[in-house]
Amino acid sequence: MSLKASFVELHNEDINDLLDPLLSSSRPRGSGSATIREDPLQGVQVIGVKEIEVRRPSEMLRCLEKGALFRTTASTQMNEQSSRSHAIFTVSVEQRMHATGDVFSAKVRFADLAGSERAKKAGTAGERFREGVSINQGLLALGNVISALGDPKLHRSHVPYRDSKLTRMLQDSLGGNSRTLMIACVSPAGIHMAETLNTLKYANRAKNIKNKVTANLSANGDNEAAR
Repeated sequence: MSLKASFVELHNEDINDLLDPLLSSSRPRGSGSATIREDPLQGVQVIGVKEIEVRRPSEMLRCLEKGALFRTTASTQMNEQSSRSHAIFTVSVEQRMHATGDVFSAKVRFADLAGSERAKKAGTAGERFREGVSINQGLLALGNVISALGDPKLHRSHVPYRDSKLTRMLQDSLGGNSRTLMIACVSPAGIHMAETLNTLKYANRAKNIKNKVTANLSANGDNEAAR
């Protein structure tokens, strides 16, 4: 069995590799360190990010901790250590069956979404304000995708994945061959009641997504998914 981990953040629509931050910082501002490509057999892929092979849980946890150190955060009036980016930690698994040579593959994506914010309430300006706008745009695009996937009247005729890099990266995890789980982080403080209610409504829509899941099986190394 092979296990590989990667960790990226989406900051102002730039994809930065959190496991190779020196590469990300050496790129020109606005270019990011990775690109998104869609493979007809393997689905959506993020090209140009570092994948680290892990053999035990402690090594995987070390990748998560290392990447978290380089994630973009800043202080606002609502949060002393506010996430200024969306982050996606991906674990890729491959297992070869020795008897047949077939390969089972799967990916587990953990997406930590930055919370939506109102500039007036968060007290943001300048760069912090631009980050907030980018965060909200990504969340809006994700909400539209979730609504399109969960509304039986639409029959998935058009799902706006391409409206944001966030929704493109999560395309396979939302409407592909996958199971989707959303955990909502809310505040018990009364002053944040509006944000808490909006977050719960947002997460509730994700419950309506229904996908038919099948095993990803490559026969004798060929990239043909079993149906």
